[in-house]
Amino acid sequence: MEKPENGLASSFKFNDRPTSDVVVRLRTPEARDEWLYCHSSILVKKSKYFADRLSDTWPTCQILDARSCVEVHCQESDFDYNITLLRLLYVPDSLISESWHGVRNTLGILRVAVELGCPQIITSSVEYLEAVPWEEAEEEEILHTIPVIGPTANSILARLQPVDQGAILRIFMSAIRFATSSPPSSLKDLKTSAQEQLEYMLAEDDDAPLLTSCDELKLEVRDCIKRLLLRFSVLLESLLNELEATVVAAEKFELLQSYLSDLSWACQISAKLEIMRDLVIFWLEVSDMIVKLVVKASLEVETLETKMKVIEVATKVLEAVGYGNVILPTAKRLHMVKLWLPFARVTKPLIDTAPSDTEEDNLKLKIDCEVWQTLESAFVSVILALPSRDQAEILTEWLDNQHIQYPDLTEAFEVWCYRSKVAKKRLAPFAASLS
Repeated sequence: MEKPENGLASSFKFNDRPTSDVVVRLRTPEARDEWLYCHSSILVKKSKYFADRLSDTWPTCQILDARSCVEVHCQESDFDYNITLLRLLYVPDSLISESWHGVRNTLGILRVAVELGCPQIITSSVEYLEAVPWEEAEEEEILHTIPVIGPTANSILARLQPVDQGAILRIFMSAIRFATSSPPSSLKDLKTSAQEQLEYMLAEDDDAPLLTSCDELKLEVRDCIKRLLLRFSVLLESLLNELEATVVAAEKFELLQSYLSDLSWACQISAKLEIMRDLVIFWLEVSDMIVKLVVKASLEVETLETKMKVIEVATKVLEAVGYGNVILPTAKRLHMVKLWLPFARVTKPLIDTAPSDTEEDNLKLKIDCEVWQTLESAFVSVILALPSRDQAEILTEWLDNQHIQYPDLTEAFEVWCYRSKVAKKRLAPFAASLS
């Protein structure tokens, strides 16, 4: 058969029967059978699989339609990818990079190219997959496919490779500084995203935390949180001063809410790193100021939303104290209960029954029922760790209060009753030392 001048492959066309000298017989287990008319000069040059089977050393040579025949067996799912690959063998190497259309399609062709030993197509498809963005489903398919393909395509996974702890620590440090800063409101969403990712980096879920706690990390987080607390304190004093003279503008309460959201998030981070003490001590110091501020303010949506956020932070602080994660003297624990118990019992019905003009306002005033349950449990834990005389005082006030329903201190009451009833008997061995 006459070959093109100078052996230029571009003179041949795929599946051109008159000029072909090879039939590629593509077959599947489902009995699909297609004859594709190709040219040995192209197949041999661009595919090791075809080069081997069309060589003089291959033990058998099939003849079909007066032409050499090479069979390719594939799964039904790869049938079209095999045809596309044969077409690509006819594309000049310099133009192959323009032939890719989508990650999933390229992956399928790459799989076939590896099986048929087509180095130019492998290189071009790998370069494409390295460079383009992936959807989540495509990323999972890549992770499933690349190990089957082998080391040839490992470079595709470069964007998924783990980095060293030093790099992770540096990005954590930058993120924590931004997450605890006070950027313009236009950057609010970016700041929230940074906070979410920092929590995720430290989370213990099905996978190990991305970052393990160390002294350097804890020191940086504590410094950042201290700066946040200082700014919050300054704002608090400013608001109290303004409230004495006039009504505080809604914008100021929005800023206060932003700070309270940051503090709530800071509690989460501090708890994970076991550095809650600084934050708990600070909250104790400013608790009276916070309660005074929100109690004196009006009952508009902005103020109720502020109270809701105050409850969220107070819950995390009381939880840390109630479960012994932060140890405080008896007097400070008693003060916490006497301050926050009345605040919580009055605030809950206000939030639960708050009127709202819009659906947006209604959503703002929704608080997770789990927060209320956690706060109630924290109160019970803190109360039961107080001296029995202080417990009796708190429980007496609770039983006389119209808001007895929340917080429900029944558990604390039951424990106090039992302890009081058996106290003399249980403490008899210690009578001499306790008198």
